[in-house]
Amino acid sequence: MNRDDTATTPGSHDRPDHLPEDKPTANPDARPDPDTTSSAHRDAEPGSGSDAEPAADPAADPDGRPANRADDPRTDHPEPPGVDRKSTPGSHPAVAFARTVLWPRLARTNTWWTFLVLMVLVTAFSIMRPSQFPTTFNLRNVATDAAVLLIIGVGMTFVIIMAGIDLSVGSVLVFAGVAAAKTMTAVSGPDAGWGAILLGVLAGLAAGAAWGAFNGFLVAKARVPALIVTLGSLGMALGLAQVMTEGQDVRGVPTRFTDTIGNGRILGVPWLVVIALLVTAVGALVLGTTRFGRRTYAVGSNAEAARRAGIPVDRHMIAVYALSGTLAGLAGVLSLARFTTTTIGGHANDSLGAIAAVVLGGTSLFGGIGTVIGTLIGVFIPAILQNGFVILGVQPFWQSVAVGAVLIAAVYADQLRRRGRQRR
Repeated sequence: MNRDDTATTPGSHDRPDHLPEDKPTANPDARPDPDTTSSAHRDAEPGSGSDAEPAADPAADPDGRPANRADDPRTDHPEPPGVDRKSTPGSHPAVAFARTVLWPRLARTNTWWTFLVLMVLVTAFSIMRPSQFPTTFNLRNVATDAAVLLIIGVGMTFVIIMAGIDLSVGSVLVFAGVAAAKTMTAVSGPDAGWGAILLGVLAGLAAGAAWGAFNGFLVAKARVPALIVTLGSLGMALGLAQVMTEGQDVRGVPTRFTDTIGNGRILGVPWLVVIALLVTAVGALVLGTTRFGRRTYAVGSNAEAARRAGIPVDRHMIAVYALSGTLAGLAGVLSLARFTTTTIGGHANDSLGAIAAVVLGGTSLFGGIGTVIGTLIGVFIPAILQNGFVILGVQPFWQSVAVGAVLIAAVYADQLRRRGRQRR
């Protein structure tokens, strides 16, 4: 006869390992612990001076909290009668997304520290120049200046989270702008209607997507390092743009396009800013809530593990680089609308600016960590610095010094965070 049998045999109540029948154990099939059961019987003996501790509820969870409570937020227990978890406060899909997806990812990055730095800069410049910096006109200019870089930064965020890099986005922007301008002027000229403008926009997007897919194919299929591929594409795209234009900026862009998209506003907000914010919102939702975004994080964390899990890593890499190229093409089209010309020589530092903004926003250069919201914050740090220095009369060259120092600090903080996770 085993120990469990003796514990339930009539007449065995004087045995130290006996459990009374009216006090079920938390797990009736498990072998009782002698020390625990002996202690329980000592407390339950007459004349011990205290009543017996109530036995554990078999329906309670490991934390001692009874199951099926209406305020139990966990989902591994059935719902109590009459309680619908979906109708409880705080369960709105947007709130749930912010609490379960967005907040944890922001908390694992340097995003909030970067946001604090941005607020310090805004406050400092507002105090030093209260009549010039915190004005609607000036803040509108800052947002407009950052719009093009923000669109490039959204695509760069996907690439860096995937543990890649894209140095070619500045040249792809120029090439896409040239393709769009050439198409618009070839179809109708300065007085072109929206049909010709749409054809030019599609030409710019297609050119950007083609360069991105080209980069992705060489990285994923030819196994050429992304740094080398995109560095080569940087020179190729810019060189071909100069060949197409003979080194001269393309002019004669349709005025309807420049007046509406480049200089127009909706409810007082420039169209460039509206488009950039829409791209940012869509990028954040895709990265945080879709299978495409989850695969991007998985590939960036461990490409081989993602491949063994059934994720088509090569195809996904090509798609991410194509997305980055497409957004660079869109940025080229918007730059064309704003400046009414292609500005071939004005985007040499856009690639490094986008990478700096992404890293400042908390995205890890080692992949697997990052958010589009962080990139949104990171883009405005150099924009605010440049604008503030101009207002203060400081040489704009100090902007590069300040951004470089903050960038090094952000990467160093990321290194410390990674070492801490490895030690744990």
